Amino acid sequence: MKSKWWGGLAAVLTAGAAALTLAQPAQAAAGFTVSGSRILDANGNTFVMRGVNHAHTWYQDRTPQALADIKALGANTVRVVLGSGQRWGPDSAANVSAVISQCKANRLICVLEVHDTTGYGEQSGAATLAQAVDYWISIKSALDGQENFVILNIGNEPYGNGSTATNWTADTKTAITRLRSAGFQHQIMVDAPNWGQDWQFIMRDNAASVFAADPQKNTVFSIHMYGVFDTAAEITDYLGRFQSANLPIVVGEFGFDHSDGNPDEDTIFATAQQRGIGYLGWSWSGNGGGVEYLDMVTGFNASQLTTWGQRIFNGANGIKATSKEATVFGGVQPSPSSSSSSPSPSPSVSVSPSNPGGGGACTATYTVNNSWPGGFQGTVTVKAGSAAINGWTVTWTWPDGQRFTNTWNATVTSSGDTVTARNAGYNGKLSAGGEASFGFTASRGASNTAPAPVTCAAS
Repeated sequence: MKSKWWGGLAAVLTAGAAALTLAQPAQAAAGFTVSGSRILDANGNTFVMRGVNHAHTWYQDRTPQALADIKALGANTVRVVLGSGQRWGPDSAANVSAVISQCKANRLICVLEVHDTTGYGEQSGAATLAQAVDYWISIKSALDGQENFVILNIGNEPYGNGSTATNWTADTKTAITRLRSAGFQHQIMVDAPNWGQDWQFIMRDNAASVFAADPQKNTVFSIHMYGVFDTAAEITDYLGRFQSANLPIVVGEFGFDHSDGNPDEDTIFATAQQRGIGYLGWSWSGNGGGVEYLDMVTGFNASQLTTWGQRIFNGANGIKATSKEATVFGGVQPSPSSSSSSPSPSPSVSVSPSNPGGGGACTATYTVNNSWPGGFQGTVTVKAGSAAINGWTVTWTWPDGQRFTNTWNATVTSSGDTVTARNAGYNGKLSAGGEASFGFTASRGASNTAPAPVTCAAS
């Protein structure tokens, strides 16, 4: 996260600013690749990030549920905060491997970033990009073979303002070439200097040469849009210049308000959707230091969406209306609503306890989170009773011919209208009163009556 923007806006985006030059074509690489201004997944299909940031390194015990909830709300990507040991962490290879596994279990593309580099040159104790590369090399074992699911964001907002920011170009080129020399095949993402906001246009004006320095031509640029981007003209000009130069750009962080000014989030959403540009909002939950308003949910509780959470998930051009899952996960995704208005959720809940006598009771709560013409998204929450359980099985019968198009966090089978969902390997054991959830998307007709009963059998 951009902790604050320290300097005044020294210049505005103008047509007279130095222009970007045309990017070189992409070359063969593993996993995600670049094709002009587009990002392609490992199947060669266009992938547009629609997701949020999660502060894993500070809230590691929250990560499993946070990722499940972020997915259930429709995201296709999560940007994960890691510590490299200078200010936070270091997060070990085993730790990072577990995060990747959780992303994959939730069918989320995982953008991993080192946060210690934030504001280098102005932030005391911040890491250099070279130190971030040292960290990536030290945990390479966790990343090898994960190119289809992981994008490597070298360092968060790697320079503050002032003279040190001018080192961004050379240091970023060196970081990329070091990673490639070390054998990393992943798509690489690079953040802008100036606390991520690039008001000096250092990234914008040097992006083509940085892209060319990557032997695999597989580098994506990330701009963080806070108070510097408080007008539509600034947003559309900045993003448009990258696309005109045939270079890939994503909005790696943004908010609906900030201490340095009021971003024009409506233009960010609309322009990203119009141009096929990815965005990753900051952040799921746990903000402090006066920017608590950037929490999307209160206290990591997905049922308590904040104003910002409602906007990014349910608003016009938001995640639920525009997100499409990466095809590397297989399955068929419903077409998102093309309406510019917020999707109309149709909440529906059915709860039914059971106790088969194998180790305690459990209950299952069925909720429709979002619906659109011909389809909907739902969550089933399983809760253990007064005793711990080792596993659970949820069953129901569709009343209106609904059919799954995708499921996650459970092994789900169907026979006609009959549904059986069993816990995944990582969410079956629950302590007394403990909860787990799984999500799904499904097709529907004119009616979408909730199934009743929804039964839970514990083991």
